Amino acid sequence: MAMDPLLSVEELKTYLTSSRGVVKAVDGVSFTLDRGQALGVVGESGSGKSVLARAIMGLPLPNAARSGHVRFDGRELTTASRAQLREVWGKRIAMVFQDPARSLNPVVRVERQLTEGMRAHLGVSRSEARDRAVRLLAEVGVPDPERRLTNYPHQLSGGMRQRVMIAVALSCEPDLLIADEPTTALDVTVQRQILDLLRRVQHDHGMSMILISHDLAVVAGRTDRVAVMYAGRILETGATAGIFAAPRHRYTDALLGVAPSLTHRRHSRFRLIDGELPDPCAPPPGCRFAPRCPSADAACVTPGPQLRRDGGLDHMFACLHPVEPVPADLVEGGHNGR
Repeated sequence: MAMDPLLSVEELKTYLTSSRGVVKAVDGVSFTLDRGQALGVVGESGSGKSVLARAIMGLPLPNAARSGHVRFDGRELTTASRAQLREVWGKRIAMVFQDPARSLNPVVRVERQLTEGMRAHLGVSRSEARDRAVRLLAEVGVPDPERRLTNYPHQLSGGMRQRVMIAVALSCEPDLLIADEPTTALDVTVQRQILDLLRRVQHDHGMSMILISHDLAVVAGRTDRVAVMYAGRILETGATAGIFAAPRHRYTDALLGVAPSLTHRRHSRFRLIDGELPDPCAPPPGCRFAPRCPSADAACVTPGPQLRRDGGLDHMFACLHPVEPVPADLVEGGHNGR
């Protein structure tokens, strides 16, 4: 028998009230996440990815109204009380935020920040929590973990703080880990180490994971599925390998085209996506990418495309003029060689 998904999101909306009007940050997002599966949510900054993560967890947002359904392990979270959500936060669902310098308490030592969740949710003793904290720091690659327990966050490098944040997220053995742009402000070498670490611990602990990024390359090889988000909506979703091999939505194709290919013999030129994200208070009708899409026509905006399945494949996209798949024998050097 097929197991129910660990996470099911249905028509989730989060609207924020601002001085300019109502911001439709998340506007009808639906997807499922299976147990042990990793999903990459990608899109430009301002697409609504971080708001989506907070809406899934039920974290408070100022002047926000949320509707739709978020079911986690069969439990409805959108109607759960704050006390009920506290039973889920940390213990069942954990988050690694963008900036560990802001997420870690600057006046509290690493040991306390690692152990307080374990003592509250797992009921372990102080010594047991400390021993587990040492093991977790070692697992995420923090050298001399016993000494690091005595440090304050400002005494650690950016990459080390992010490793501590990951250890905090793992401390109560959650079923779902949400990593929201976890490599912001880190140098390229440390970025790769942190991303590979997330994939490894997700696999080793048997967790599900949502990895949020503005860069499609970040999710390549580190996720099982991808959801491409734009202006509050998902425009394309499917297996990661399938999205990279044959993107169908024009926006996904444009995102892949932004990064230059070094493998193609002609070294394809760096491309930009013309235009900018629409006003979130007054998004265009129909396909929200239409104003920036060279293939758009009147049908794209009245009423606009809905997500549809790509034939018999586990791949869905919302585009009336999709990119046609290129036969494998014509592809040179991957996507950018088409």
